[in-house]
Amino acid sequence: MTIDFHTHVFPSFFRENRDRFYTDEPAFKALYESPQSRLVGTEDLLKNMDQEGIEKSVIFGFPWEKADHFRRHNDYIIESVNRHPERIVGFCCFSLSSSQGVEEAQRCLNSGLAGVGELALYHSGFSPDVQASLEELMNLCARLDVPVLFHTNEPVGHAYPGKTPMHLSEIYQLIRRYPSNRIVLAHWGGGLFFFGLMKKEVGDAFRNVWFDTAASPYLYKPDVYRVACDIIGPDKILLGSDYPLLSPKRYFQEMKSAGISQEAIEKISGRNAADLLRL
Repeated sequence: MTIDFHTHVFPSFFRENRDRFYTDEPAFKALYESPQSRLVGTEDLLKNMDQEGIEKSVIFGFPWEKADHFRRHNDYIIESVNRHPERIVGFCCFSLSSSQGVEEAQRCLNSGLAGVGELALYHSGFSPDVQASLEELMNLCARLDVPVLFHTNEPVGHAYPGKTPMHLSEIYQLIRRYPSNRIVLAHWGGGLFFFGLMKKEVGDAFRNVWFDTAASPYLYKPDVYRVACDIIGPDKILLGSDYPLLSPKRYFQEMKSAGISQEAIEKISGRNAADLLRL
């Protein structure tokens, strides 16, 4: 089974009126003000899945600040799952600064969504205060045994919209603080997986952690697949295309060029996600 673990879809309410939200939603403006930043709906995603041989996709919205916005978007995710239960797995999303986030997560998980994410902070990293503020949400997700997907990014290299001033030590403390949660770190965890080479404690901290490949062709050479398989093993890697930013075929091409085994490709391309999602 091929599963794309990281895709973004938007209802027409946001797609057709994007400029209306720039004033109240600075993170949305930063990522989507450019005309080159595509917004697609679920039907567009399904067409792309058929073209590229993706059997299931995990979809989610955006960490809107305003509760009306994230509720409306999550309703669209719930509707998409109900319409295409064999093809779509839904996660719920909201601002980490919202006082209504835990209530929204409970509502969405009760409505059949399978996880929470992609949760993102586009103005700061995971400071101790932010980590502490997640406790109620993380306890809920641990109790319901659903994964949580966090946006992470590398602390070095070129700048791009959505790149956050983030330290790997903060990401590491986040996963150590919540060892009972099944956590997925987007975008290769900002490179945190490289520290899986360390002898003490890090390997145990990664026990309930997975790394998705979203935006990898823009960030790393194809060798990253071979190196990551050597360090953390192919069982810890999830194909995430970040569609519509990129299509899955780009990732399949890079996995093949990296020279990893066919078994590793099959794990990354779907088997690991199926296990994580209890499919």
